[in-house]
Amino acid sequence: MIELEGVPELIDPVMVAAFEGWNDAGDAASAAVAHLDREWKGEVFAALDAEDYYDFQVNRPTVFLDGGVRKITWPTTRLSVVRVGDANGKGRARDLVLVRGIEPSMRWRSFCNEILGFAHELGVEMLVVLGSLLGDTPHTRPVPVSGVTSDAELARRMDLEESRYEGPTGIVGILQEACTHAGVPAVSLWAAVPHYVSQPPNPKASLALLNRLEDLLDVRIPLGELSEDARAWQLGVDQLAAEDSEVAEYVQSLEEARDTADLPEASGEAIAREFERYLRRRDPQSGPGVATEGGLADGRDGSFHRDAPSGRTRPPRPVPKEPREPRPGDDPGTGPTDPAHDRDARDSADEVDPSSGADAADSSDSAKPEDGPEDSGS
Repeated sequence: MIELEGVPELIDPVMVAAFEGWNDAGDAASAAVAHLDREWKGEVFAALDAEDYYDFQVNRPTVFLDGGVRKITWPTTRLSVVRVGDANGKGRARDLVLVRGIEPSMRWRSFCNEILGFAHELGVEMLVVLGSLLGDTPHTRPVPVSGVTSDAELARRMDLEESRYEGPTGIVGILQEACTHAGVPAVSLWAAVPHYVSQPPNPKASLALLNRLEDLLDVRIPLGELSEDARAWQLGVDQLAAEDSEVAEYVQSLEEARDTADLPEASGEAIAREFERYLRRRDPQSGPGVATEGGLADGRDGSFHRDAPSGRTRPPRPVPKEPREPRPGDDPGTGPTDPAHDRDARDSADEVDPSSGADAADSSDSAKPEDGPEDSGS
């Protein structure tokens, strides 16, 4: 272990980790932690010795020039610390210890013991590991994110899934299991990345991980340009899919399968839960430009509204027509002042209004909440 600076004194710290490699489809997890480090200006205080854990023929060091002087950056795992407020940006501050690096090539148990040694020394209350995996999920729908833990009590208390995965695992699974044996509460958040567009980056998956982390820790995460990047990424994939009829048909089949699987979740309880999440993320003092996964929080983009469960955009709903004044020839018994007549008139107007057809088609989708993932991956 190489200490770069003295270990700081922290307030109610939570450790958030992500590792490049097998557990990082589309670089979504490592990019999410990099975003936290960048937005909160993290201060690196320690790094693990690269000689102990990395095969330099697999993860090669890089050379760069600094003021004309050649320097080398070695592949390693670094720890930094950031201080944040609560979900409303007020009240008592707390610290996050950010762990960001590359999945080690060797000595995984020693690697995890070093991480846990830092967690113990810093008084870390919980460790959250971010990961991403390839899945049969369409890019047009909200990214499924699962919260998994091996602690049954933590699963009940924080509404998480208890891990039942069996099979090959990466450093995320090993670190979580090491936390369980050490008595450190640990959670892993997994985002499902469409397997047909697995090339990094995937800002939409990174954004989904940060939104779930925000809910889990009850902190307000500044999103910067990540929401716009996610929107541009989806539009780019839309264009690529539209150019290939086979890909377009395949995406449509994934959409139908996803929507069918989502139907049982369209309950009042699920809708209420999603609405509570929206309210927690919405900051009335943030003004225009503060975004969530679905777009600007205050809806001032003015052009399209996001269909929350499906990820589609659609034009704003037309303004309802005002009741007209009575005209000569109206039947006094069924004129505009009669509620039954008003209802029939509106119904007939909707039938000929071309903009109302799209709204009617989307009305059933808009009642469904965003669904959780179908596979935790770990």
